[in-house]
Amino acid sequence: RRPADTEIDWKAYMQEVEGFANGTLDYTQLKGDTGPLVYPAGFVYIFLGLYYATGRGSDIRLAQYLFAGLYLLNLLFVFRIYCRTNKVPPYVFFFMCCASYRIHSIFVLRLFNDPVAMAILFLAINLFVEDRWSWGCFLFSLAVSVKMNILLFAPGLLFLLLQRFGLLGCIPKLCICALLQVVLGLPFLLVNPVGYLTRSFDLGRQFQFKWTVNWRFLPEEVFQNRIFHAALLLAHVAGLGLFALHRWHSPKENILTLLKDPAKRKPASPRLTVNNILWQASCVCPLNASAWIVFILFSSNFLGVCCSRSLHYQFYVWYFHTLPYLLWCTPTTKLAHMPKVLLLGVIELCWNTYPSTVCSSLSLHLCHGLILLQLWYSTAPTAVSHTPPLSRKPTAMSKKAQ
Repeated sequence: RRPADTEIDWKAYMQEVEGFANGTLDYTQLKGDTGPLVYPAGFVYIFLGLYYATGRGSDIRLAQYLFAGLYLLNLLFVFRIYCRTNKVPPYVFFFMCCASYRIHSIFVLRLFNDPVAMAILFLAINLFVEDRWSWGCFLFSLAVSVKMNILLFAPGLLFLLLQRFGLLGCIPKLCICALLQVVLGLPFLLVNPVGYLTRSFDLGRQFQFKWTVNWRFLPEEVFQNRIFHAALLLAHVAGLGLFALHRWHSPKENILTLLKDPAKRKPASPRLTVNNILWQASCVCPLNASAWIVFILFSSNFLGVCCSRSLHYQFYVWYFHTLPYLLWCTPTTKLAHMPKVLLLGVIELCWNTYPSTVCSSLSLHLCHGLILLQLWYSTAPTAVSHTPPLSRKPTAMSKKAQ
């Protein structure tokens, strides 16, 4: 017999989209057993499709089959990214596919919306590494419309867009992201714009202490304290600033050069492809172009996860598939592989401890801290040749990037 809590979030999702199916366009009136709808409009459309495909949400077994397919598709997107970067040893994929009970539960048993958002996000990253920035931004915005945690990748994406196109060049890409949000939310914005924006993009929402995985060792009054939340936000901004200045960008160059047209930067390259633009970043970390894009996006997200006000069990999928890359993107000796596998194992153990304990939450922070230290000290600036790579064609910009 299926456990009772298997259906909690799925039934709440179906109740929330059922109101929209019945013609309710006031976002404040869309509710379920777990409370009001707090996700953007993309979530409503996708789960409305699942609502009709599963007999108004009654056929949970079919929904689990559909999410099993989504799980396999998500792995395909992740594997394509890892193959392009060529940084992670093959045996690590065993742990990614077979060794995480929690991830299998999040995808196939619990039917959360987090896997949907992450699958779309990984598809967008595939497009970024293939130099298809416009389509990548479109899918990135679509992922944000399913769940806001995707915004943790946004600082890294903004940095890459500035590096690739300059300030004026990245404005059209940002407009793609913004326009899609407006189009998806338009039916709700026309009826109750304030209600839609405050519900779907509520950054100040309080979390319940009983579900936290990462802050169990704190007293509940500290966990709910706004000063604590502000401190975490400051730590997040500071971490992003330090990585942007010293790990994503060459410390020898002014960060404001990112605002310039890439053609006017020094040294100028004959063709502004991903390989040429990201050559400038090779003086920070010796990674290939695809690996550099993935490093910036994954580290941006990881900094956000480390400073999150609360991590619930389904949030594990936010960064689980990025952990192997974060651990192996830096130079590794043969003897250093075992500690990295051990870190993966401890993190998995922390996420499988229910309810979380003081020991499990402290262990999770310790593992996160060790990964951050490795990313900081193993990606220190290195000396490189000051001759940019030659391009095959003299064209100014690839059509795919446009």
